[in-house]
Amino acid sequence: MAGRAQAPAPVEDTGTMSTGGTPPGTDARTAYAAVSELFAALASPVRAAIVHRLTQGPLSVGELSEDLAISQPLTSQHLRTLRLAGLVATERDGRSVRYHLSDEHVAHVFLDALAHSTEGPA
Repeated sequence: MAGRAQAPAPVEDTGTMSTGGTPPGTDARTAYAAVSELFAALASPVRAAIVHRLTQGPLSVGELSEDLAISQPLTSQHLRTLRLAGLVATERDGRSVRYHLSDEHVAHVFLDALAHSTEGPA
């Protein structure tokens, strides 16, 4: 029918991330669900700001709440969501706990998304 977009072709699982497939042993639906959860965790502007700050290095809850001008309990709630999503991790620094990105992929995904969202129209 004219005017109707065709559905995309099914995604073939090539077993390798470098060619755009899903990781070996992972079906496409599972991979898509994981990606959706990652982006859902970043859907809050406050959580996005936290991740952005953590691209510069580890920080405590107090430092983050001061930098972002939000309460410590609210900062802690957002950090919990990011921790459960596997985007941030903790490390002890004496008596305080410092938060950092779980790995450099998180920084790359976030910074690429930030750059994409601030670009002008194509």
